[in-house]
Amino acid sequence: MIEARLYQKKEDQKVWCYLCSHHCLIQDGKRGICGVRENQGGTLYSLVYGKPIAAHVDPIEKKPLFHFLPGSTSYSLATAGCNFRCLFCQNADISQVKDLKRISGEDVPPDDIVTAALQAKCQSISYTYTEPTIFFEYAYDISLLAEAQGLKNVFVSNGYMTLEMLESMHPHLQAANVDLKAFRDNFYRTQCGAKLAPVLDSLKKMKQLGVWLEVTTLIIPTLNDSKEELSELARFIAVDLGPEIPWHISRFHPTYQLTQLPITPVKTLQRAWEIGKEAGLRYVYTGNVPGDAGEKTTCYHCGQLLIDRFGFSILKNNLQQGKCPGCQTTMDGFGL
Repeated sequence: MIEARLYQKKEDQKVWCYLCSHHCLIQDGKRGICGVRENQGGTLYSLVYGKPIAAHVDPIEKKPLFHFLPGSTSYSLATAGCNFRCLFCQNADISQVKDLKRISGEDVPPDDIVTAALQAKCQSISYTYTEPTIFFEYAYDISLLAEAQGLKNVFVSNGYMTLEMLESMHPHLQAANVDLKAFRDNFYRTQCGAKLAPVLDSLKKMKQLGVWLEVTTLIIPTLNDSKEELSELARFIAVDLGPEIPWHISRFHPTYQLTQLPITPVKTLQRAWEIGKEAGLRYVYTGNVPGDAGEKTTCYHCGQLLIDRFGFSILKNNLQQGKCPGCQTTMDGFGL
């Protein structure tokens, strides 16, 4: 357990945490919404520093990142806790942990994480599965050591961090996939326990800081799948972030506390794909439908197939030094 960063001490031993956009005012002996930052006598502590609850070697495509070091592997880790309360969370068993005593085992210091990533021949470390913002101190210390060894750092995030947190992480964050879960504030309030505006601000800030961005939207029937909303979301990406930002539209499967809704029809994903293209996005991908044509990367200029995928696997990469072999158009991304 170490003292947290990005907080201020207030009167009556209260603390104000400004790590994420909830801006929790935490009384002595209490925790923030994330459940892993606790006020002890007027000092805020991280309860999860050095305590990964999950660690795996994943293809970078699983993040999903399709335009950042494609075909490489990423050492992926998480601690318990999250600052969202999504009713459709796929990792609720670790993100919504109430009793941190269930986290057993010895502490894993940052240098051990970097050593494990190098031994696994990964090219990056991904802070993922839960929300990396809530274990910022741990991720930050790892990121410095990772960079020194030539590894890149990746956030898979809900985007609810503060601008101060992003500035503190800069320039040690090279890529991020952010869940833009909907384009309605009511969805964020009722389904996630959060607000939309801070996520949009974080996305724009990451773009400004030079972080390679990809955006994911889980399409949930009846909740965020209207043509109007998807069109507005796609236009935000194309106009406010840039047409080169890949948009991943994923198929919903009933889970956690949202089991009454059906699986997303494939035709809904295909319609969303068309909406993204109409908005001017160069790269739109369908997810959770292995074998769908929307998994492939094609040249936005001439239409030639560039990267053939099935699920998280690359079947063939036709890029030549990051360019289309047909028309020589340079594709957007890092390490293509």
